[in-house]
Amino acid sequence: MIKSELIQRIADENPHLFQRDVERIVSTIFDEIAGALSRGDRVELRGFGAFSVKSRDARMGRNPRTGEAVHVPEKRVPFFKTGKELRERLNGGRAGDEDEDDDEM
Repeated sequence: MIKSELIQRIADENPHLFQRDVERIVSTIFDEIAGALSRGDRVELRGFGAFSVKSRDARMGRNPRTGEAVHVPEKRVPFFKTGKELRERLNGGRAGDEDEDDDEM
């Protein structure tokens, strides 16, 4: 799903909202998440997951065309860790099934 599809789906499910307002809301949410990450903050959406920033140390890499050694500077990259509810939903609710089977015996 791309941003415009998300906006359209939210607008369709909420006919009392104007599409331009939905666009503004979605853009504001994304801007706030990006702003928090750029400040080094962590963003947690309960049941969905958490966005954070990880640092990658400087290293020596290789140019794939020439094989020449190249210095790769330190960088910060976004990282996403899924929440328990999202993991369970993706796995069809199987995450806690093992415990339930033990109780039946």
